[in-house]
Amino acid sequence: MDWQSLRRIVTDNNKEGRSRVLIDGAAAKLVALEEAGLAEIWSADLDEARLLDAKDHLADADLRLEPDPGSVKVRWFTIAREDPAKTIEELEASAAFGFGAVGAGHCRVDTTRHPAMHKTQSLDVIVLVKGIVDLLLDDGEAVGLKPGDVVIQRATNHGWVNRGDDTALLVAVLIHAA
Repeated sequence: MDWQSLRRIVTDNNKEGRSRVLIDGAAAKLVALEEAGLAEIWSADLDEARLLDAKDHLADADLRLEPDPGSVKVRWFTIAREDPAKTIEELEASAAFGFGAVGAGHCRVDTTRHPAMHKTQSLDVIVLVKGIVDLLLDDGEAVGLKPGDVVIQRATNHGWVNRGDDTALLVAVLIHAA
């Protein structure tokens, strides 16, 4: 995945109240392991003062999977093709490392179905941009999501699996729900 080719543009208003581009560039933060990873686009509290201030709060913040209480996160993330030759122990080690890297080890509440399963206290709107993925749930799954498909993930235990040929790219908007 060429993370540098993904461009984020954030707008704001100048002192005269005229709209302008505040940020035009790459992601604020990135964590990636091989082809899987996530890159932060924007984060803001859902109050007017923070929403409209001109600071890129991600530049100073630790990379975390979940949004803070009363806030929203927007990010790209990728799902690497799952290697059928990997053992369950190897998949578990990769998942534990990845979730640990974004402060989300506690989100892995029930991984009996798959090591990538996790649950966050957020309402997530997820759009598949490239590739094909399956959404695993405790009971059932949505198979063969394709570009343009949208998932409304409502604080449920879930995991993403890519059984396709290419790395999948998704965009997520996460709204803290607790």
